[in-house]
Amino acid sequence: MITIIRYGMQEALRRKVFLVVLSLTIVFLGLFWVINHFVFRDVAHITPPEDVHVDSRTFAGAFMFGLGMFATLFLGVVLAVFLTLGVVSGDAERGLLQPLVVRPIGRAALLGARFLGAAAVCAAYVLAVYFGAMLIVGGTGHWWPDRIVTPGIELVAAVVIVTALSLLGSVVLSATANGIAVFMLFGAGLVAGLLGSIGHALDSHAVKTSAAVAAWVLPFEALYQDALRQITASTSGVTGFLLQLGPFGGAYIHGWGIRLWAAAYLALVAFGAALVFARRDL
Repeated sequence: MITIIRYGMQEALRRKVFLVVLSLTIVFLGLFWVINHFVFRDVAHITPPEDVHVDSRTFAGAFMFGLGMFATLFLGVVLAVFLTLGVVSGDAERGLLQPLVVRPIGRAALLGARFLGAAAVCAAYVLAVYFGAMLIVGGTGHWWPDRIVTPGIELVAAVVIVTALSLLGSVVLSATANGIAVFMLFGAGLVAGLLGSIGHALDSHAVKTSAAVAAWVLPFEALYQDALRQITASTSGVTGFLLQLGPFGGAYIHGWGIRLWAAAYLALVAFGAALVFARRDL
């Protein structure tokens, strides 16, 4: 399995996957620092009306860090898809898979090794970008989130779930079709989360119910929303209320219920991928 993990990383290096993601990350962090510099420079000169008790720096810090978390999730998903979109179908088409799954490791071990390798790389990457964005916001705006570790772990878990979905897709779809499908699922989850925030702000039962169903079907979105909630968990008053309206604050589904379901969901996706791969004709 270690050999297969190493093979996956070497293949990603050969295809310049890490180079593409690293370039995007450097561009993002550079622009993120510039934006934060000007935002907090201008926020220092903003004075809310006397009857509006809003902490401008807290609102700006939470909003900017929420934006950074969104970018971290997106870049993590890009890396996860690049690492897994052709794990089965691509290698099978090139004739690289057939000798491996017969002897000596078998199909389940191959799939598990590729998942562990991709998940480990994505987890390290997401944590690095997450803490990088936090340091930028804290250094330029002197604002720090109410919870530091838990949101990062939930972002990692969200990307790991997308990794598993991409791996499952690679068993039944071609590399191109799988990449499109995973990105469409990811986009659908984000749109559902945004609609959920709008539905709660407007107190629309139909919109809230639809968004809640989507969040349970695609729990990476619920984990992302819960991570946003964690960064302002101790913020109250008008500032906390405004942040809960979204898009970078609050969560309508959160807590241990969705976390446990996300773990079970990951296990179900992994089991489904192994089952389908075992029955696939190579």
